[in-house]
Amino acid sequence: MNHKNKTFLLKNQNVNRQWIILDATGKTLGRFASEIAKILRGKHKTDFTPHVDCGDGVIVINADKIEVTGAKEAQKIYRYYTGGMGGMREINYKTMKARKPEYIIEHAVKGMLPKTRLASHQIKRLRVFAGTEHNLAAQKPVQANV
Repeated sequence: MNHKNKTFLLKNQNVNRQWIILDATGKTLGRFASEIAKILRGKHKTDFTPHVDCGDGVIVINADKIEVTGAKEAQKIYRYYTGGMGGMREINYKTMKARKPEYIIEHAVKGMLPKTRLASHQIKRLRVFAGTEHNLAAQKPVQANV
């Protein structure tokens, strides 16, 4: 019997997690968000297992310097509902970037993760900061260039 062809399945207790710093300066929103989603899920690792939360944590700095292509700067709209009558609110990209640049990246990444309980754990390991400073030095993050 040949044991070389066994499929390796990662267990929860064997997950080796680390934190990665990504700089959003000059990056395109969608392409950058898909890279973040890939790291959060663990698809960048060789021992990726779909049913195990094996992803790493991501720290995004300079979220206020993210860019979009085409006319999205003027046309992209973020919607939310307050719960009251006539409570549909719309905020365009430019205003959202001025008010909460972190939300832009969080929203894009959340949309790229699967809609499962596993993904709700994975999105909690995403930390986004508008400037270059972050308060996660204790996690010993590794600088990565995506």
